[in-house]
Amino acid sequence: MLRFRQVFSKMKCNVIGMIHVGALPGSPCYEGSVQKLVDDACEEAERYKACELDGVLLENMHDIPYLRPKDMEPEITATMTKISVHVRRLLPHSVPCGIQILAGGNKEAVAVAHAAGLQFIWAEGFVFSHIADEGFIDSTAGDLLRYRRKIGADDLLIFTDIKKKHSAHSITADVSLEETVKAAEFFLSDGVILTGTSTGDPVNVSQFHAARKCANGPLLIGSGVTRENLHKYAEADALIVGTYFKKNGCWKNEVDIHTVKMFMEEVHKGGE
Repeated sequence: MLRFRQVFSKMKCNVIGMIHVGALPGSPCYEGSVQKLVDDACEEAERYKACELDGVLLENMHDIPYLRPKDMEPEITATMTKISVHVRRLLPHSVPCGIQILAGGNKEAVAVAHAAGLQFIWAEGFVFSHIADEGFIDSTAGDLLRYRRKIGADDLLIFTDIKKKHSAHSITADVSLEETVKAAEFFLSDGVILTGTSTGDPVNVSQFHAARKCANGPLLIGSGVTRENLHKYAEADALIVGTYFKKNGCWKNEVDIHTVKMFMEEVHKGGE
């Protein structure tokens, strides 16, 4: 928890805004301009900055269909690094920035974060294996933390999925949520992330309470938080919000600054 508090200053309910980076070079939806990807990401970061969010997270969400690490090409990390550097420069140093590289590009995310001066990553498949829509995703904790040490990025926080969304967990059906939380913490996760079943779906509240009860370290909510259900997750250490902040609640759209401001007003009310 100490490592978390060194990056995020609030005791509870830090709000991290998601920047869904446009489709990268080489992906089916790429529109032909890296500079536009940079400009669009920076525009969304500026909107989050204006609303005084507690953190920002970059993700290559538009890069569908996603590749697993073994199939990733250099342009993915290269482009995400360039975008991350620009976003990091325009935000105050006090606002931590993070990155997730889909799908399961955890080492790639560590490399980008270290090069661009980011403070955290969202890692998939940290403990136990699962079947995602991209295919089989194996656990990476051992390799990932050794890689972080090897490149001298020990100050980088690694937040880790448990029972990840868009995935089947039948092969670990006999492993409870609580056991998964404990396993992630035992393997030195800097914070565990709970999600719903898919993008924009809320986290099961009973599962949140169960995880909150057994977690010794930071607990983050990674999907489905809205202004209306915010009170249910107020005891989380951080809320990662993406879909709800977009116009018409669609992840493909741009950030709606009015929605973000209203959400942050609700957060501040809860902290009074």
